[in-house]
Amino acid sequence: MPASKPGQHPPVMSEEQINQFLQRFADGFGQAYRAPILHAPSERNLAYEDVTFPSADGTPLEGWFIPADGSDKIVICNHPMGFTRSGQPTQLEPWRSIWGSSGNGFEVDFVPDYKILHDAGYNVLAYDLRNHGHSGAANGGMISSGIFESRDVLGSLRYVRGRSDTRHLTIGLFSRCLGSISTFYAMKSDPAAFEGVRCLVAPQPIDTKTVVERELALAGVPVDRIDDLDRRIVLKTSLSFARRNPHEWARHVRVPTFLYQVRDDVLTHPSDVQTMFDNTAVADKKLFWIEGTTRRWDGYTYFQREPEQVLDWFSRHMA
Repeated sequence: MPASKPGQHPPVMSEEQINQFLQRFADGFGQAYRAPILHAPSERNLAYEDVTFPSADGTPLEGWFIPADGSDKIVICNHPMGFTRSGQPTQLEPWRSIWGSSGNGFEVDFVPDYKILHDAGYNVLAYDLRNHGHSGAANGGMISSGIFESRDVLGSLRYVRGRSDTRHLTIGLFSRCLGSISTFYAMKSDPAAFEGVRCLVAPQPIDTKTVVERELALAGVPVDRIDDLDRRIVLKTSLSFARRNPHEWARHVRVPTFLYQVRDDVLTHPSDVQTMFDNTAVADKKLFWIEGTTRRWDGYTYFQREPEQVLDWFSRHMA
């Protein structure tokens, strides 16, 4: 049964429909549904190299390296849950049925982001997290909300530092949503890996329990069923909501960090990102609220529309 649209009353669901919905939801955590890679840097006249490198635990990761001649800086980019390095075709099925009811039934193409970064003088490494895009399957295909995906963040840093033509480059991170909280967890598990990383831009980091509660409300599932869903997810992944806690992981962030978020995003609450920002244990930090929309995807495309704040952040910290 589809969720209600923002501003509408949620549909009335029977007990059988609720149980089916909860199980499908839990199954999605146990086995990621991969989006295709439908765009490439060549569409924006960018020269690039298809690259592969291991995660910290050996999972093969796939990506693009986009060189910027004469640059001594690189931005490493990852992506939200369910997306790839190229974005997500939410204008197509089945993604439109999954996300369209929350107002997010339009395509997100990340290649323009890489064009903006390249033209501003940055080399770019964009890669698919495990169980996404063309990267390898790992951990049974599950989504761990940043715990296992953090190893991919560490692998990307090792890759850049291991290539003869990139090991000398100044590093900045552009980690989106799932990529953001994966980066937080990586900073918790291996803080030494981030020595020398100049800054982090973290669009729309999210707490899994918060977004799941919002999605259940939009679907008309009673809020008291969240514990039922938690048990089902544990049976699929062995990881409860309590273990997926980026609010606490944010306390381990030690690099200058810029967070931004759609304030009225129907899939979360402002307090979610505000708490992560408040917990970020660094003095040099910034939080920007995107106003005038309830669509989460508008946060993912904000950089393409208004790149100045992000470019200024990278410029000031990577000079």
